[in-house]
Amino acid sequence: MKEVCSVPRAGISNRNQQDSLPHHVAMIMDGNGRWAMQQGLPRTAGHKKGVDAVRELVKYCRHRGIFYLTLFAFSSENWSRPQEEVRVLTDLLCASIDTEARLLIDNDIKLSVIGDISRFPDSLQKSIERTCQQTLNNCSMTLTIALNYGGQWDIQNACKSIARMVESGSLAAAEISQQLIESHLCTHDLPDPDLFIRTGGEIRISNFILWQLAYTELFFTDTYWPDFDVDCFECALNDYAERQRRFGNIECQIKESA
Repeated sequence: MKEVCSVPRAGISNRNQQDSLPHHVAMIMDGNGRWAMQQGLPRTAGHKKGVDAVRELVKYCRHRGIFYLTLFAFSSENWSRPQEEVRVLTDLLCASIDTEARLLIDNDIKLSVIGDISRFPDSLQKSIERTCQQTLNNCSMTLTIALNYGGQWDIQNACKSIARMVESGSLAAAEISQQLIESHLCTHDLPDPDLFIRTGGEIRISNFILWQLAYTELFFTDTYWPDFDVDCFECALNDYAERQRRFGNIECQIKESA
């Protein structure tokens, strides 16, 4: 179902109490380039504006008590974009991680990065390593950034790792379980997302944490990422609060266990 972001609906906000908040929100921040073109600007201007939206979202999630926020910042498919746009994206990532380190430290937010960052410039890799180390012991919230990441790549790597264990004789094939596979994914130390949000009007997951989204509630909005503000986020949270998560059960079973 496609949801269009708007001002939160009257009468719903008061239902969105702490127990109905998602613990983990995952997001694809789409529409930067189209936002810029709509403004008569180069696509790269949209990515720069999008950094401001990220900053405000992170601060608001911390304020609202959302413990995990995972952002798809650069997919393994993004390398095929125009070279200048890729350069601007990587430069922005490097600058943002350095400049926002103080925000993370002051707000007790841990930074985690998933994906193969070896393809990025050394300067970006060092910025990631430095900020992750500086925030390692922060525990009020975890901000995970997916860089050069793909869900299929993640599952493939997990399968290869488990296959090596079987080949070495340390694991029997019959012992392979859902929990074992999950322990070899990049997100092994994170709970599965409760809510997935994609901005920009596209209605697809685009190879983002595929395994982990199995029972996640999905929310799509036409709003471009640079325009995705607190009201838009509250709209998604309110929609989530109205849903009944069944995990394969039927409604009466949910009521009985409540």
